[in-house]
Amino acid sequence: MKKLVVWMVLVLMLAACSNSEQAQSSSEGPEMTDLSFVLDWTPNTNHTGIYVAEAEGYFEEQGLNVDIKMPGEAGADQLVASGQADFGVSAQETLTQARIQDIPIVSIAAIIQHNTSGFASPVEKDITSPADYEGKSYGGWGAPVEEAVLDSLMTKEGADVNEVDIVNIGNTDFFTAVEQNIDFAWIYYGWTGVEAELRGQELNMQYLTDYSEKLDYYTPVLTTNEAMIEENPETVEKFMAAVTKGYQFAIDHPEQAADHLLEAVPDLDEELVHASQKWLSPKYQDDASQWGLQSVDVWMNYADWMYESGLLEKELDAEAAFTNEFLPETTD
Repeated sequence: MKKLVVWMVLVLMLAACSNSEQAQSSSEGPEMTDLSFVLDWTPNTNHTGIYVAEAEGYFEEQGLNVDIKMPGEAGADQLVASGQADFGVSAQETLTQARIQDIPIVSIAAIIQHNTSGFASPVEKDITSPADYEGKSYGGWGAPVEEAVLDSLMTKEGADVNEVDIVNIGNTDFFTAVEQNIDFAWIYYGWTGVEAELRGQELNMQYLTDYSEKLDYYTPVLTTNEAMIEENPETVEKFMAAVTKGYQFAIDHPEQAADHLLEAVPDLDEELVHASQKWLSPKYQDDASQWGLQSVDVWMNYADWMYESGLLEKELDAEAAFTNEFLPETTD
C-alpha cells in the first residue's frame, strides 16, 4: 500500500512538472530569429514598408526579430556584403558597381518600380532642359556616375558637360545649396520634391526617365548577401514575406503607413512624411504585376549604359545581381 501511495505521489509530481514546463514554453512562445537590417540613409518613405512590417507584427508572424539600424561610415552595401548586417537598402547603380568588383551582394526586391529621380532647380534659375546646364553650377556628392549622367542628358540636347561647374557639396541639403552657389542638383522627387511643394518653392525638374529608358533603373532596392541566400534561404523567404506585406500595406493605406513611420521615427516632419507617402505609395508597385518584382532587362540596360559610359571595367552578369526567388507567390 505504501509503495502504491509513493508511486501515485511521484506520478502527480511528474505531471505537475510537465504542466509547468508546458506553461513556461507556451509563455515564452516560439523561438525568434534575430536579424539586422541596415538603411541606406536616414529614415524616409522609401523605408516605410520595413517600419510597417515591424509595427503590424509581420516580422513577428514569421518568427523574426529585426533590428533596424543606420549605416554609419561603413555604408549599407559593405555591411551587408560582409555579413555584418543580414539585409539592407541599396540602389541598382551602386550594387552594379559592387558586383563588378565581385562583392557578394544581391538585390532581392525593387522598393520602387521606376526611377523617380532627376535634376531639380528653383524656377528662377530658368533651367528647363539639360541644354540649360551649360554655364550653371551642379551640386553633387563627387561620384563619377553624376558627370556621366549629366553628359548623357546634355549630349541629347547638343550641350557640353564640360561647361558645367560640378561642385561636391557633400551632405548639404538641396534647399541650402540652391540658396548659396548651386544652381541645380540631383534629387528624388518623392522626398525633396514634395518638400519643395510644401515650402511653396516651385521647381523645374528633368526626370532621368524622360531622357533615356536605360536610366530607368531600380532605386532603391532591398539586398542581402550570397551566403545568406545559400545557407539560410528559408530566413530570406520569411523576411521577404513580412516586408512584402509591409509595402502592400503602405500601398493600400498610405496614411496609416505614414503614421507607423512617424511612430518609429518621431523626429521626422509629420506633414512631409504624410505628403511624401501619399505621392510615393502608388509608385512602389506601379505597373509591375506585384511589388518588388525585378526584370533582367532593366538590370542589363543600365549595366550596358554604365559600361558604355566607362563606369564599369567589365560587363555585368545581370542574372547574378538580383533574384525574384524570394518574393511571395501571387494568387492571381
